[in-house]
Amino acid sequence: MRRLFHRLRVDRAGVTIMEFALIAPVFLTMILGALDLAHSLYMQSVLEGVLQKAARDSSLESGTEAANQLAIDERITQQVHHLANNASVDIQRRSFYSYSKAAEARAEAFQDNNDNGRCDAGEPFEDNNANGVRDADGGNSGQGGTQDAVILTVDVDYPRLFPVHGLIGLPSTVRLNAKTVLTNQPYGQKPGEPVPVLGHCP
Repeated sequence: MRRLFHRLRVDRAGVTIMEFALIAPVFLTMILGALDLAHSLYMQSVLEGVLQKAARDSSLESGTEAANQLAIDERITQQVHHLANNASVDIQRRSFYSYSKAAEARAEAFQDNNDNGRCDAGEPFEDNNANGVRDADGGNSGQGGTQDAVILTVDVDYPRLFPVHGLIGLPSTVRLNAKTVLTNQPYGQKPGEPVPVLGHCP
């Protein structure tokens, strides 16, 4: 019996497979996590590249036409779907009278009569762009007109490529964002800056 125990103690057959069985799950999780991270970084790079191209196309006079904006947005969406076909893509344009107004992107001030931090019905606000709406950034939706500054933003959400996010503490969805500021070309006479008016919250 002693000889049998001694033989079992020194027998190394099968040790390699046991070590592999212990290490393989951790190793595979690391590889899949690295691939997922690499895909997200590549997607961010592609998104920023296609956004810059879209910004150049949008700044032309033809880019202010609704049909051309839809075509530009469709090109952005197609590029994203080449890498993640189940991604949701949200594209927003906010136009400002000048680049400095786009840079500050400040909410229009209002008089908080009931001190609740919200612009409630009837409370007056300073409508700086005279569009009749209290804007959180002082801009207008859309591409704007000649020489307007435009913030073009793309938000992308898609499920992770590999189901290992729970093991490494990541959310199940990848969220990417790309933003650029452009100025529409001077294809016409720029109108005068809107005169601020007094508005009332609905």
